Amino acid sequence: MRKEHQKQEHTNSYYAATANEVTNYPALEGAQKADVCVVGAGFTGVATALTLAERGFSVALVEANRVGWGASGRNGGQLINGISGLGKIAKRRGSEYDDMLWKLKWLGNDIVYDRVEKYGIQCDLKSGFLEVAAKPSHVAYFDEFVAEREKHKHAYPYEVWDRETTRANLGTDAFHGGFVCYRDGHLHPLNLCLGEARAAHDLGVRIFEQSPVTDIEHGSRPRVKTAAGHVDADAVVLAGNAYGQFEPKHLSNLVFPAGSYIIGTEPLSEELVDEINPKDVAVCDTNEVVDYCRLSADKRLLYGGACNYSGRDPASIKAYILPRMLKVYPQLKDVRVDFEWGGKIGIVLNRIPAAGRINGNVYYCQGYSGHGVNATHIMGELMADAIGGTMERFDLFADMGHFRLPGSQWIGNQIIALGMLYYKIRDRL
Repeated sequence: MRKEHQKQEHTNSYYAATANEVTNYPALEGAQKADVCVVGAGFTGVATALTLAERGFSVALVEANRVGWGASGRNGGQLINGISGLGKIAKRRGSEYDDMLWKLKWLGNDIVYDRVEKYGIQCDLKSGFLEVAAKPSHVAYFDEFVAEREKHKHAYPYEVWDRETTRANLGTDAFHGGFVCYRDGHLHPLNLCLGEARAAHDLGVRIFEQSPVTDIEHGSRPRVKTAAGHVDADAVVLAGNAYGQFEPKHLSNLVFPAGSYIIGTEPLSEELVDEINPKDVAVCDTNEVVDYCRLSADKRLLYGGACNYSGRDPASIKAYILPRMLKVYPQLKDVRVDFEWGGKIGIVLNRIPAAGRINGNVYYCQGYSGHGVNATHIMGELMADAIGGTMERFDLFADMGHFRLPGSQWIGNQIIALGMLYYKIRDRL
């Protein structure tokens, strides 16, 4: 017997405290019909639903908690080109796919920029993402970034910073250089998700909150069931990381949760902002286990990282993250921390999102391995393509094999944690 659903509101994050709206879409009750039923109202589900609505499909969007409740509403807010694992797809497919994969890398950025403008979404979108070299040997990565852009005649600006320029622009001696891309950027992720959901709703998408799915009945028209109702649809999209319980043959032991944590300071003085990030770019280091930070619209420093693969949350997020922030920015030692929060991201062992379809009409995509803002929007379009009968780009991911760790998810997380311990040690050497 499944336990009765306990309603869950947003976590106590900076994003929830500054959300543009508090959603109150109805719970699913009774019988509904749609061309497509999307399960999960994070970025993947909302992006898919909005794309389908723009293309004329009738859509029902069913969410267990609130729109943007999970990682989509509480992440680092970095809009970074690409999809984790894309290099492996390129290696398998060969050079004739280079142009398609290059365009695919930037598709999520294009979608976000276009939708923010088209629908007037207020989500503090800023251009500029800076990758900083944590070690001298990492500086060589930036030559590869430049060569790739030159090869494809990249239309948007970027810069390579030497150590002195990086120090001057970030107010820290922690890094050895940087690469800043101005087509990438940062934003308020919860407000983006809420804004896209509102746009989808205005186009006719029926959104149901506090409606966890209890079962999926397969057939020519699958039925998505909740405790109080159901949706019959021509196609179903499973848009999240929680559906292995319904489809164990296809989805179990593919994705493993990892904890990611963020603190938010009080608003910083103009002097401190000018010292640590006058260009207002998002920052991420090049370690295997990354740290990242950026300024919010009201000039708080949001600092996160130290991804935890053990399956256990730290007793104090502030105590876990603050020393990492102060190692980079000791000048912030007297700054108050106003927010601390965390959440789970879906990790796939080969870092390629797990995408596919079941019985021809139930589609899924999950496991972005911490690179979700851009990748979710890409996959939302690719799943909408597939539902409309165009499979080429979707099959780039659906045709990739995935290794499953046997046994329980807890055992799987312990194996992953041991593997990540190796990378943490390597980062420190």
